Amino acid sequence: MLAIMKLFSCDECGQQLYFESTSCTRCGCRLGYDAERRDLRVLSERPGHAPELVEERDGKQRVLRACLNAVEHDACNWLVPQPSDSAYCASCALSQTIPDLSLEANVVAWKRLESAKRRLLFTLQALGLPVVPKSVAPETGLAFRFLRGTLEAPVTTGHEDGLITLDVAEADPAYREQQRQKLGEKYRTTLGHLRHEIGHYYFDRLIADGRRTAAFRELFGDERADYGAALERHYKQGPPADWEQTHISAYATMHPWEDWAETFAHYLHMVDTLETAQSYGLAVRTPDASSGTVRASRVDVDEFASLMEGFHAVTLALNGLNRSMGHPDAYPFAVCPRASDKLEFVHRTIRDHEQQRRPTG
Repeated sequence: MLAIMKLFSCDECGQQLYFESTSCTRCGCRLGYDAERRDLRVLSERPGHAPELVEERDGKQRVLRACLNAVEHDACNWLVPQPSDSAYCASCALSQTIPDLSLEANVVAWKRLESAKRRLLFTLQALGLPVVPKSVAPETGLAFRFLRGTLEAPVTTGHEDGLITLDVAEADPAYREQQRQKLGEKYRTTLGHLRHEIGHYYFDRLIADGRRTAAFRELFGDERADYGAALERHYKQGPPADWEQTHISAYATMHPWEDWAETFAHYLHMVDTLETAQSYGLAVRTPDASSGTVRASRVDVDEFASLMEGFHAVTLALNGLNRSMGHPDAYPFAVCPRASDKLEFVHRTIRDHEQQRRPTG
C-alpha cells in the first residue's frame, strides 16, 4: 500500500514532530531527515563538526551528515549519506540557481521554497516517480531555479526541458494572495506551483514517449495544438463558461498540457493530504446512500475509487474546520466526473510506471 506522508516522532522522547522539524520542541535534540528510512533521526553534535548520525547496520557503519544548507543557513533538515561527492542533500543539490542570500528577504523566501520542494520530493519518491538530477542526466534530468525578478527583468514561473523556474516573490504570502485575486484563482501556494510545474516534467517522462498518447488525447485533448495561440486566447477571452463541468480548474482549460499539469498537481494534493490525515488517525466518515447512514472506513489510496471517496470526506472536514475558524475553505474545488476521469488516468499512469520499475523474480 502506498505510504506518502507519515506521523513523525522523536526517538529520544517520543514528542510528535512535523516533516519540516529541525529540532525537538520537548527535549531540544537536533533532527535530520533520513531519506532511506523515510524518517526523522536524532543527530549528535560536536564542536567544529556538522551534526551527524552514526549507526551500525548489518555489521557496517552508516554515517549521515547534515546538509551544508542546514549548517550554514538553517535552511534544510535532510541528511547526506557518507561518503559523498557533495555537501548538499538530494533536495538542495537540485537547486541550480538560488537568489542573492545577502538580502534578508531572499533568505526568508528561499527557505520557504526549499521547504516546499522537499515536501514535493518526498511525495514523488513515495510514488516511485524518477527524480534524477540534471547533473547526472543533462537531457532528461531535473533542476530548479529560484529567481528574484525586477521590473526590467521579470521572472516567469514555468518548466522547460526539466528545468523548473519559480519566481521568488511567490514565497511572499501578500504578493501571492494579490496575484491569486488578480487572476481569479481559487488556490495559489508555492507547493501548488511546484506540483504543477513538475506535472509538465512528468508529461515528458510518462506521456510524450507515445505509449499513452492516444489515451491521453481522448481525455485531455490534442497536445499538438498551438500553445502560444491557446495562451493568448485564454488571457483575452478567459475560460469557457461551463469549464467546471469538464476541468479541475479554469487554467486547465487553456491547453491540454496545462490540463495535465493541473490534474497532476491535484492528484499530488489528494494523495498527500489523505495519507497525512490517516497518519494522524483521522477517521474517514462517508454517507452510505443505500442505508442513509454514515459509515467509517479505512481508505486504500492504491484504489482510485476509494481514494476519491476518502478525499471527499477529508476535505469536507477540512472545510468545516476552516469555516469554524473564520478562514476560507482549505479545499475550494469541486471535482466533476470528467475531471475525476482525468485524475484516474494520472493515478493509473503513475501506478503502471511504479509496477514497471519493481524488480521481478
